[in-house]
Amino acid sequence: MYDEGLDLSQPVAWGSEEERQAAIKFFNAAFRAEESGLRQAHELAEEVASMDPDLAETLRLYGDEEGWHRELLTEFLTFIGGEVRPMGRVTGTFYRLYGRAKKMESIVLVNLMFETIGSTTYRMALSRVKHPAIRPMLTILTRDESFHVPLNVHFLKHAMKGRTLRERMRLRALYKVLFLALLASAYASRRRAKAFDNIEFKELARAYAEHLAALFAREPDLGFTPPPFVLKLLGIDEEGLSQSEAARVTSIEEAERAIDRQQAVVSAL
Repeated sequence: MYDEGLDLSQPVAWGSEEERQAAIKFFNAAFRAEESGLRQAHELAEEVASMDPDLAETLRLYGDEEGWHRELLTEFLTFIGGEVRPMGRVTGTFYRLYGRAKKMESIVLVNLMFETIGSTTYRMALSRVKHPAIRPMLTILTRDESFHVPLNVHFLKHAMKGRTLRERMRLRALYKVLFLALLASAYASRRRAKAFDNIEFKELARAYAEHLAALFAREPDLGFTPPPFVLKLLGIDEEGLSQSEAARVTSIEEAERAIDRQQAVVSAL
């Protein structure tokens, strides 16, 4: 990955200053997500190193890739006339709560759900944003997060081995609370980033709900089920989730296909 860089020789022809400021906010949110993923992956790697060295190495490499994204985003923000900014109230609250998670399975579940909405947002933005100087950065994020989602599903299955019924019930409750909170975050993000990515709230919220619900549609034994009334409200067929395109991205086969990162972008579009 370190042999790959961004061509920042051509300036961006912004449609308006509002669009540029929205882009700065969009990529600042991406920076915070990568920063959090880096920290948590390396902390988990240390925790499991004595029990499973191979898993620890995978987690470390996963964190390194998040760190590489952070470096690219720092450079890219400067390129578009921005900088890394302090987190806003909503984003800051999310990451403070995330930082309090101590149990491995809780950390992995939260990270998986964050990766899912990140992957979904990048994929949708890539299909809309046409600036040739911006698309390479979006392409890298879309490509790599498409691999991170099934990878985190695998991590979660590993982390849940041997957990008691009480611990599993606690995780299921956490999933439902986060499901609703992340849908609400789609509304907050529209005030900041819509002028850049051109995604409507209803469209983004539906995509978030579908992908968060589909994460475990093929893993009924885990017991992670979304609030049915939300799916009904958004017009999502709960029965068809296991066969949906959203469910496909969590499979081991999809993770293997995503090793070809350019092909992962083609699939995303």
